[in-house]
Amino acid sequence: MKTIGMLGGMSWESTASYYKAINEGVKSELGGLNSAKICLYSVNFDEIEKLQHEGKWEETAVILGEAAKSVEAGGADFLVICTNTMHKVACEIENYISIPILHIADATANKLSSDGIKKVGLLGTRFTMEQDFYKSRLIDKFAIDVVVPDEAERAIVHNVIYDELCRGVVSAESREKYLSIVKSLHERGAEAVILGCTEIALLIQQSHTQVPLYDTTDIHAIKAVQLAISDIES
Repeated sequence: MKTIGMLGGMSWESTASYYKAINEGVKSELGGLNSAKICLYSVNFDEIEKLQHEGKWEETAVILGEAAKSVEAGGADFLVICTNTMHKVACEIENYISIPILHIADATANKLSSDGIKKVGLLGTRFTMEQDFYKSRLIDKFAIDVVVPDEAERAIVHNVIYDELCRGVVSAESREKYLSIVKSLHERGAEAVILGCTEIALLIQQSHTQVPLYDTTDIHAIKAVQLAISDIES
């Protein structure tokens, strides 16, 4: 079994979801007492969040690049960055390591493509929804059309992530706001909606709406499990 490198802590709540999903995935695939081989580096999200909102992405890349080096030194065979937003600096992180990065947008897009989804809504931090590093990968590499909420809705989505979900707060009022935004994206032609922040699945799940939801945490974790056990003979 390959060792999964996890670059986490952004936030620790969603990293806990990753850890649980990956280990459950390995157990489901291999049975018995099997669990995942993981090397985890959890950063201090307070440092990262301040730099994000100050636009100091180069400094975040240095912090995460050095952390990724530690993960590789710990024996990881590949790296999972346990956050959507910080894939903005995935290319910079690659410069610090020799092991491959399992990109969250690629994993999600492959799942969307296999399900025949051609137009998708995207929820996430303001950075993910407004900047091109994530959307353009889906559009240019996978020919998937991407729609995002309007400006007021983007502010709601972003603020709930940082002010509530990253602090472990799950509010019924915020859930209703999110579900209203999901409905709006669907009415604008989105066949499905990407939960493009690893905390969002803490707030809304498929049982809350008939619009297909694609939980990037779950999709990323499943792909990591598949890669980790790919060298094990069936």
